[in-house]
Amino acid sequence: MDPKPPLPPFTLESATQKVRLAEDAWNSRDPARVALVYTEDTRWRNRAEFPVGRPQVREFLARKWARELDYRLIKELWAHDANRIAVRFAYEWRDDSGHWFRSYGNENWEFDEHGYMMRRFASINDLPIAEADRKFHWPLGRRPDDHPGLGDLDL
Repeated sequence: MDPKPPLPPFTLESATQKVRLAEDAWNSRDPARVALVYTEDTRWRNRAEFPVGRPQVREFLARKWARELDYRLIKELWAHDANRIAVRFAYEWRDDSGHWFRSYGNENWEFDEHGYMMRRFASINDLPIAEADRKFHWPLGRRPDDHPGLGDLDL
């Protein structure tokens, strides 16, 4: 198994980098790519779903991004420890009827010594928003480096 740097134990710099790498991967909306950063036996809690292992994570993500259209995500480091990182996040998306939402939440991550995520526990709330109230307007894909983060957007 090739290492997935940055590796634990995390510093402020390496934890911040790990969070941005995760954000970039999720903004790709590529379930196969995203699943590769998790251990083979990863365990998740995401709302009322509890995927276990990469195949279930891939299936979960494929369903998610088929339902959450025009998905754009920002993650921000909240805290870190030796092999754990806590983040807060917000993402905007629309459903197939054109209704927009901003989803807010927190995630707790635990990594193995090779930098793969073993556990991901997410708590998420959805807020319907008007299209005019969207704040995430970059082209689909990676958030530009000069785009404001959550703190800058007062989210």
